[in-house]
Amino acid sequence: MSTAVPAEVTFDAFEPSERADPYPAYRRVRDAAPLFPYEFGDVPVTLITRYEECAAILTGNDWGHGYAAGISPFRDTTAAIPGSFVRMDPPEHGRYRKLVAKAFTPRMMAELVPLAGQVVHDLVEAAVRRGELDVLNGLAVPLAVAMVPVRLLGADPADAALFRQWQLAIARGSDPDSLLGEAEVAARGTAAMECMGYFARLIQQKKANPTPDLLSALVAASADGQLTEPEVIGIALLTLVAGMETSINLIGNGMLALLRNPEQLALLRDDRSLMGPALEEMLRYDAPTQFTIRVALADTEVGEHRFERGDGVVVLTASASRDDRVFPDADTFDITRYAGNRPARKHLGFSLGIHYCVGAPLARIEAEAALGQLLDEAPNLALATEEIEYQPSLIHRGIRSLPVWL
Repeated sequence: MSTAVPAEVTFDAFEPSERADPYPAYRRVRDAAPLFPYEFGDVPVTLITRYEECAAILTGNDWGHGYAAGISPFRDTTAAIPGSFVRMDPPEHGRYRKLVAKAFTPRMMAELVPLAGQVVHDLVEAAVRRGELDVLNGLAVPLAVAMVPVRLLGADPADAALFRQWQLAIARGSDPDSLLGEAEVAARGTAAMECMGYFARLIQQKKANPTPDLLSALVAASADGQLTEPEVIGIALLTLVAGMETSINLIGNGMLALLRNPEQLALLRDDRSLMGPALEEMLRYDAPTQFTIRVALADTEVGEHRFERGDGVVVLTASASRDDRVFPDADTFDITRYAGNRPARKHLGFSLGIHYCVGAPLARIEAEAALGQLLDEAPNLALATEEIEYQPSLIHRGIRSLPVWL
């Protein structure tokens, strides 16, 4: 595989100095070349910077993760967790995903809408009385806890602080090891062990007293021989981390985009039919997930570039969703972009292909409930500070807090 890029162009979007706004760095490499040589530590890979090439890899049969085949150049400890189907290839991926997808059917999601609405109503009502709210820690996080570990997995709501602690450590640890410090690697391992121990104990409770939730359904599948108990634990861990991280960051990033673009906030306040399109634009404009990794499962080509089996790529989905070749004025936040009879091309905020986010419907439900209630109850909603601090994670993009005046 060969590709030519200007020698003066470097990729620095992963530097701490770029954390608040990596999009200009994405643009520089995207404008330079659709494929950009890079190294994760000592692992040579290729950055995929533009929409068409990213979409081709995400949907192509020649691309996957390659761990089972032993050809991945990426060292990813989460791939070794039983049941972690996000890092699997067919046919194993499909078997696990099918079991989990039963919790995210349209009927199941419809049943969760009233719960999300009630949780948000109670949180916002209390915040309005105070006159202030941290949208992240006072709304998005408790909502995610109520919907994912408590409702989907049947866990104890009293353990909310543990869920958030584990989720943050494991999410940060999902970045490539070469981008982590020793303390972060250690924190990931500790959180994973504690979390898996928690779910192992919870599984024993579900065996004795099944409840109507995903974890009980997975326990039943293990009793039928479809899953092993370690696989059930791994799926529960994956559901906790991915389910919480996605919705929390969608709400935080989306609300921040609205507050920084008051004309768009006013437009949405005046026309609630734009809520669906607004959520899609939030996912395109500042996605909770910034990139994913893939490996060539066979010798293949993307555009005019040839990859050999075992070559690794970093699919910069957040860069692709800002590609002006596909999205006119891509750096502009426009909640009407996905409205009308001719909406914009599908963004990559939830990926594409067989690894499209299985929990996307739930994330949308949570975000619509949270943002809608804030618009209803807080006519003078405004940022309480311009100093926004981001989490250190690179794959997962989210802010630490979002204080607002109500």
